[in-house]
Amino acid sequence: MTGYGESRHVDEFLSATVDVRAVNNRYLKVVGKYPEWMASVESEVERRVRQRVSRGTVTVSIRVRRLPRPEDFQINQVALTSYLQQLDAVSQRLQIEGPRDLAHLLALPGVVVEQTEAALPEDSVYTLVFRLLESALDSFQEFRVAEGRAMGAELDRNNGQIARQLGEIEQLAPQSVIEYRQKLLERVRQSLQSAGGLVNDSDLLREVAIYADRGDINEEIARMHSHLGQFAAFVSERESSGRKLDFLCQEMFRETNTMGSKSNHAGLARAVVEIKAAIERNREILQNVE
Repeated sequence: MTGYGESRHVDEFLSATVDVRAVNNRYLKVVGKYPEWMASVESEVERRVRQRVSRGTVTVSIRVRRLPRPEDFQINQVALTSYLQQLDAVSQRLQIEGPRDLAHLLALPGVVVEQTEAALPEDSVYTLVFRLLESALDSFQEFRVAEGRAMGAELDRNNGQIARQLGEIEQLAPQSVIEYRQKLLERVRQSLQSAGGLVNDSDLLREVAIYADRGDINEEIARMHSHLGQFAAFVSERESSGRKLDFLCQEMFRETNTMGSKSNHAGLARAVVEIKAAIERNREILQNVE
């Protein structure tokens, strides 16, 4: 699931920042953006992330910069003297006055040496980086917990909609058989009226019984109730249940499709469409759930 966490440190010697961010992924993938000198501990960074996260593409960015000090900026007197001597020689040969403003000479290559990229004290910096990483992961988890609560509330709303439509289906299912019997009887009567025939009650009952058997969705309704109960139980678990919930959504969608294919009733069809829409909303949400 998505998330973001950051931790910073600044003192008189250096500035360090660690941020952790994640986007959706069915599996766990850790992407590191580290300074080259951290290559030896890259596996330890990934291990710590995997202890806290089990799903998503997680990007860990680590930036460490030593703050500049006066001694980091030195004038290379050998280079400066060499440039002056060469300029004096050219001036004498051309019989012109040479430049005396040293400010222009400071821009020449090699005159000013910056040592801000000097090696950092490894042990202390590694300790600091790992402390910032743990702090960033704490913030990352807090972010995801807050987002998870909001997603849980949305899942509950969608499941409430599914339960209401399922109740509607339970009420309409017997009614659909009665309506089918009435429609069938009316069609048969109209067909036989011109021929002067009579309706055979046994044939009519047999046809209605076949329709009722083929259109029986009691098992699908019972399984849907069971899935809704399991869904609520998984959502309330403290451990990650994203894959379980995703599987349940697939099963619920399959049961709903079966109910839709068995039903020949406008009200049932509308309820099936509403249930499918709610399940799809849940599936979109679950892409963000670990």
